[in-house]
Amino acid sequence: MIRWLITLGLAFLASPLRAEPCRLALALAMDISTSVSAEEDALQRQGLAAALVAPEVTEAFFSSPMPVALAVYEWSGRDVQHIILGWTMINTQTDLLVAATTIQQSVRSDSDSATAMGYALAFGATLMQQAPTCLFQTIDLSGDGSNNDGYGPDSAYRHFPFENTIVNGLVINAADFEGELYLIPFFENNVLYGPGAFLEIADGFQDFERAMRRKLERELKGMQIGALSDPGQR
Repeated sequence: MIRWLITLGLAFLASPLRAEPCRLALALAMDISTSVSAEEDALQRQGLAAALVAPEVTEAFFSSPMPVALAVYEWSGRDVQHIILGWTMINTQTDLLVAATTIQQSVRSDSDSATAMGYALAFGATLMQQAPTCLFQTIDLSGDGSNNDGYGPDSAYRHFPFENTIVNGLVINAADFEGELYLIPFFENNVLYGPGAFLEIADGFQDFERAMRRKLERELKGMQIGALSDPGQR
């Protein structure tokens, strides 16, 4: 069965009917909720910018002749989602450098809102509808807390178009004040979506850049053939 799915997936990718302009539409979502201090927000922005131009990530971006479409947005409360980088086709290293610079120079839009993950994911699904046509679609949700405002991820997955989208996660500060690793199972059970979805863990915001590098390299080099079988399954 697995061999059959792989064969089908490869044939799907080779089909002239699927001559897409890019291989992956990748939307990165950064947490700016009230639990994120100004210093931590700066570490997140600078870390993402640095991760994008790290040698291993740059190599992964250009590991295929088909480019990647990249977008970045920040999120927190129900009405707080702001695009930092609109959909940008990464065709050259200059494109990647410009994208990283845009993120590095961006200014936080809000600092007093709660953590509305369902709304953040719904915004990502809507943003993905505006993406260039690509073989695969991935949303990355980074966060340092669980949902505490409005509907949760499950409702977003039920009511918004995620049929062809994989959602990966990046947990920051996985341990609470008592040392319990509560965020890891929360992300695993509520945030990750689609075949092959995975979780990366940053040991605090100082570790955000390293975790982001690992996650980006894995996403950009992975073919995610499993997404061709049943992308609606969690």
